[in-house]
Amino acid sequence: MPRAKACEWPTLALIAATSATWMLLVGFYTVLGGWAVCPMVAVLVTLQSSLQHEVLHGHPTRNPAFNEALIYFPMGLFIPYRRFKSLHLRHHNDDRLTDPYDDPESSYLAWGDWKKLPGVIRFVLTVNNTLLGRLLIGPAVSLVGFYGAEIRKLRAGDRAVLRAWAHHLAGLVPVILFVTVIGGMPFWLYVLGIAYPGMSLLMLRTYAEHRAHENAEARSIVVEFCPVFSLLFLNNNLHVVHHAHPRAPWYRLPGIYRAARDEWRRRNEGYVFASYFDLARRYLFKVKEPVPHPLRRRDTDEAVS
Repeated sequence: MPRAKACEWPTLALIAATSATWMLLVGFYTVLGGWAVCPMVAVLVTLQSSLQHEVLHGHPTRNPAFNEALIYFPMGLFIPYRRFKSLHLRHHNDDRLTDPYDDPESSYLAWGDWKKLPGVIRFVLTVNNTLLGRLLIGPAVSLVGFYGAEIRKLRAGDRAVLRAWAHHLAGLVPVILFVTVIGGMPFWLYVLGIAYPGMSLLMLRTYAEHRAHENAEARSIVVEFCPVFSLLFLNNNLHVVHHAHPRAPWYRLPGIYRAARDEWRRRNEGYVFASYFDLARRYLFKVKEPVPHPLRRRDTDEAVS
């Protein structure tokens, strides 16, 4: 891989453009109206989440504090950046990818935990494993689980988690003030009409991003043709490439993939979709995989060798 540049200008420019456009649209909410502002700002919320993902991987500069300052104000409201960073970097242990205990971003449960759940919760989680379910209730399901785990850590006195939430609240206050005072937008509308749909749109990417598979490289997806979503997700549709080269900036991923397309498809054992429309055609109403991890024995929670 080429050596990282001191400053990656495409990423820096995109961060600046995203922040400026957010301020412009929210600031003119009373002029443009909610029907125009909400969908456009929801897209910006998704894009900022993608940019936060770039930042936690060491972009666009070599200064982590400066990088964090660039995305300090959480347009998406719900997830503290520092918690996202800590959990996501743990997720990049590819040998444990999708493991219900060791991968903090796994959508699977261990069989033992699954069997203990009430029937109504099992039903909700099964619906959540369809693409339509993930888009509609996925953010709520994810946030309930995330906040429950965070509360337990805070009660246990985890100082790193406490600091992450303190920084999140410090960045959240100016966002709320700008939305309600400068923009004149009801905060409930921002939550329900922008932040939640923005997180839902992000879940189009994360829905099938990984699968349970014995081969670690075969656990990460490739979605090939998606010019709009490629920008919105900063080329993380080529997810097997990102996991192989997590320090490569987003704008280099397509070139890396094209240079060895057949090899990448071999490495991830054909876990490839032609587009997100192809993904939706197959799984909009259909459960893609079971909630309990399919490579764990039903009678124990040990991984199948």
